[in-house]
Amino acid sequence: MNSKGSLKQSVQGFGRFLSGMVLPNIGAFIAWGLITALFISTGWIPNEHLSKLVGPMLTYLIPLLIAYTGGKTVGGLRGGVIGAIAAMGVIIGADITMIMGAMIMGPVAGWIIKKVDSYLEDKIPAGFEMLVNNFSLGIIGAILAVLGYLVIGPFVQLLTNILGAGVQVVVNAGLLPFISIFIEPAKVLFLNNAINHGILGPLGAEQVQAAGKSIFYLLETNPGPGLGVLLAYWFFSKGSAKQSSPGAIIIHFLGGIHEIYFPYVLMNPWLILACIGGGFAGILTNSILGAGLVGPPSPGSIFALTMMSAPGDILKVWLGVIVATAVSFLIAAVFVKRAASKMNDEDLENAKSKVSTMRAESKGEQVSIINPKSIIYACDAGMGSSAMGASMLKRRLKDKGFDIQVKNYAINEIPKDASIVVTHEQLTQRAKSAVPTAYHISVTDFLDMSIADELEQILRNNSSNIASKEISKEYFNDDLIKKENILLAQRGDSRDEAIRKAGNILVKNGYVDSSYVDAMLKREKDVSTYMGKGIAMPHGVEASKKSIKKSGVSVILYPNGVDFDGNKAYIVVGIAGKENEHLGIISKIAEILDQQDENGIKKIANSNDASYILNLFK
Repeated sequence: MNSKGSLKQSVQGFGRFLSGMVLPNIGAFIAWGLITALFISTGWIPNEHLSKLVGPMLTYLIPLLIAYTGGKTVGGLRGGVIGAIAAMGVIIGADITMIMGAMIMGPVAGWIIKKVDSYLEDKIPAGFEMLVNNFSLGIIGAILAVLGYLVIGPFVQLLTNILGAGVQVVVNAGLLPFISIFIEPAKVLFLNNAINHGILGPLGAEQVQAAGKSIFYLLETNPGPGLGVLLAYWFFSKGSAKQSSPGAIIIHFLGGIHEIYFPYVLMNPWLILACIGGGFAGILTNSILGAGLVGPPSPGSIFALTMMSAPGDILKVWLGVIVATAVSFLIAAVFVKRAASKMNDEDLENAKSKVSTMRAESKGEQVSIINPKSIIYACDAGMGSSAMGASMLKRRLKDKGFDIQVKNYAINEIPKDASIVVTHEQLTQRAKSAVPTAYHISVTDFLDMSIADELEQILRNNSSNIASKEISKEYFNDDLIKKENILLAQRGDSRDEAIRKAGNILVKNGYVDSSYVDAMLKREKDVSTYMGKGIAMPHGVEASKKSIKKSGVSVILYPNGVDFDGNKAYIVVGIAGKENEHLGIISKIAEILDQQDENGIKKIANSNDASYILNLFK
């Protein structure tokens, strides 16, 4: 990747991270903005008593929420807690609102506690885990809070004052409209998050606290520039661009989803001049009229702008939108008319494809899925659940004409170059953390084969697929499953008793150490191993693979079923997979599942012939 591409991805990544801290807390900004608009001395219904909410919400609540979110993103729940503790230092250590300080302290504190926890892992004596965990977080949190109070807070205040002074110079010189030269292209390139949430948001909050409203909230969110472009397409274009523009106008202007007009700009890049011109005119109008909002309008629809308008400023805000729309429309009309004779429907589709690519980049998702070498099906341990899901998914895709590898992995072992990753919804976030560049698909249970339709659409967009290899006969090992590994006609067991029984068979017959049984139970508490259609496949967690001596499978039949968290399992298959030897059995079970409904599984569970079961599975 060239340096320009790397810089773009770095900026997008920075924007994504800032957005990830701010967007979950937009509701708090809006609540604070509404209270401000209603109850301050210049509000809609001034109330001295209720206006006391305004200061503490901005000073403490919003920064603490941002710090908690940032810390949790980096270091999980403990990261969120220590992020909030550390943020209190910068909040108290400065005389200004510490939104920017919270954006620094939250992630930093989360990262530090994550590293400390990683270092202490496996070093804490049994029985002292809670003591060490609580005191390590408390001690480090206290240190960071003091550091924030004495050093980080004053530094961020100095930095904010310098930045604010620079912005004020721009405002006083009447140069604020020129910021559109940067903002409008950034929007189309999905680089707006770094600008909007990293700079304009904190500045807007400061300005609202000082003046009761802020123009900074209007710089990026004005829908006028995009509306002007869409109107030009509606009036002067032809084909699908003309036909689709009215619907895009509704989504953009009333729904606030600005991304809808980006393909229309990319279809004719000269239209970025229309966006810049419209943005310039809108900001100039708002500056002259003194318009402002009391909070961030999210999403940027005309309704959100109206609700967030400062008392007495609704008409001013509307006028800014109207002027921006008019100027953008007049400029866009010239370029749309000129291009109309050469335009075809493919141009719009290509532009939409380009937008999808950039949207994926901006969110840290896979940019495009071209000739994926394989589809990764992942579970916590990479054994039973994912192996079963992978085997069935491969069959479904093969039936649809796609001969592509579907491999199973543990979450922590997903290849870094994976392009498509399928996981249980409870594990998707971990999978995204492990491979953020992949396209991730969530399932509600491991045998949810409805995803085959989604994957079919993805694969249809690719020119070719790399052929998969069938599971080799060498995996069918006579020692994997024997008659003594099978128990028939079992009744009355609970889920945990069934799992322990399946594990004890593996222990007794020399496949695993006894510790593996506890790992199977732990795995079940994290994510159910019920596969669907009356089959459960308990197995250990990733860390328990060291307890496996050799691969083996145990089978227990329950004619009346065993309750697996509300699901009846009639066949319980214990799995211990050291390498890939167990995949043959998994494949065979998947084949059985494909051929049987739950009633068929019940009939198998009622068998009294161990030889029949052995042959069925082998």
